[in-house]
Amino acid sequence: RDLGSRSQAIAAVAVEHPSVDAAVAELEAAGIPVFALLSDFAPGVREGYLGLDNRKVGRTAAWAIAKMTAAPGKVALFVGSHRFLGHEMREIGFRTFFREAAPDFTVLDTLVNLEAPELAHEATLDLLHRHPDLAGLYVAGGGMEGVIAALREEGMAGRLVAVCNESTADTRAALADGIMTLVIATPLERLCRALVDQMGRALLAGPADAP
Repeated sequence: RDLGSRSQAIAAVAVEHPSVDAAVAELEAAGIPVFALLSDFAPGVREGYLGLDNRKVGRTAAWAIAKMTAAPGKVALFVGSHRFLGHEMREIGFRTFFREAAPDFTVLDTLVNLEAPELAHEATLDLLHRHPDLAGLYVAGGGMEGVIAALREEGMAGRLVAVCNESTADTRAALADGIMTLVIATPLERLCRALVDQMGRALLAGPADAP
């Protein structure tokens, strides 16, 4: 609402919540298009969503773990928050793949790290100590720096298949060192160009018929 008082179009990363939906509906009614970035919110109300197909992202992570582990075993999943629709869709895709295509794997209860590296670090160490036979790990949201640090400390390079999102200096170094097996990256330049294009189109031509 604050941005709407001084903007013609808005793009945001936000949680999925009724209060967010209400604010987006107010802005859209006032002619201010709102775009969801990376994680969808206010579906059917917001002007558009720009980001990956998060269900497919989760399935891709599960496919990599299932194909690259030496044998079926326990698999863990971190999300930043249960309120990020993108993380929820990644979890759905992840679990669905194992249920359908790799039922010999055991997917453990989902862990929440609030995208905080410190919490992710502690949670990863606890996870490794409780499940020394862990075969795979997927970080569906942020906080991967803490996960990477914990895997380094425990000497886990090559001992489990680890997957995370976004190409950063930390994740690229983890790939080079064998700590991470796969990094699924968002093509940010393409996303930003598409966002600016769609913002301009919405302002010039009005809201889309099918957001």
